[in-house]
Amino acid sequence: MIKIAWHPIYAHPLPEGHRFPMLKYELIPGQLLHEGTITQENLFSPEPVSEAIILSTHNREYWEQLKHLTLSPKEQRRIGFPLSAQLIERELRITQGTIDGAAFAQQFGIAFNVAGGTHHSGSNWGEGFCMLNDQAICANYLLNNKLANRILIIDLDVHQGNGTAEIFTNNPNVFTFSMHGDKNFPFRKEISNLDVPLADGIEDEEYLNLLNVNLNKALEISKPDFVFYLAGVDVLATDKLGKLSLSKMACKERDRHVLEMFKSKGLPVQVSMGGGYSTDIKDIVDAHCNTYRLAFDIFS
Repeated sequence: MIKIAWHPIYAHPLPEGHRFPMLKYELIPGQLLHEGTITQENLFSPEPVSEAIILSTHNREYWEQLKHLTLSPKEQRRIGFPLSAQLIERELRITQGTIDGAAFAQQFGIAFNVAGGTHHSGSNWGEGFCMLNDQAICANYLLNNKLANRILIIDLDVHQGNGTAEIFTNNPNVFTFSMHGDKNFPFRKEISNLDVPLADGIEDEEYLNLLNVNLNKALEISKPDFVFYLAGVDVLATDKLGKLSLSKMACKERDRHVLEMFKSKGLPVQVSMGGGYSTDIKDIVDAHCNTYRLAFDIFS
């Protein structure tokens, strides 16, 4: 049974100018239910994550300011929108959804979070619409509770997972692999264990070849017993922010390659969805839904 974290608060409307990207969090499960890829039984609704779990990854002062909505205007601008209690609750539920998903992945092979992939959040900062780093928090939770020994985080969002890289800079049990636009946000990159910077306009064949080589390299070096996958669809040529030139078919083949690799090796995978900013919401939703469709074909 493939389980998928989703909660109505995921689609919480933001202030004017920020609402469009949130539509996908309602449309993705709606489309999957409509077409019969999933049923309500696949969906679960996470509770808010506990403060103790957050503090295993994030600085206490940063968390207290986030919790009490006292970050400075400059820090809020870095995040990208004004804070609210509902947005903080949204982050807490997303993070617990990833933690619960990791347990389901260990039971069933794979699990999803419709949201998440908040990889720009570092130990003491929020950035780029990310306030709490869900996969980093979950990785620390697994290690601290001896539920995993060696973790691989695969970040194929078009933007570097700078927060994730910073959090695990000195942790030999977590291997961070980020394949991202070289000239894209964030403009100050952190150092992952394996960074693959991509030129603007890269097309399908070159991208997939680079992925094959570097995914094998990451696996060989990290020797993981648990994998996180950030499956952003902002690599599409239609994406307003991505600067790459991948077709929807190449994005699907990217996911197929990743998921088949870990299925064949018996490695549990938790998938968070990451970014997607194509002009037509249908392109975003269909590309994300392809990831789920593949998972149900490969893992069912």
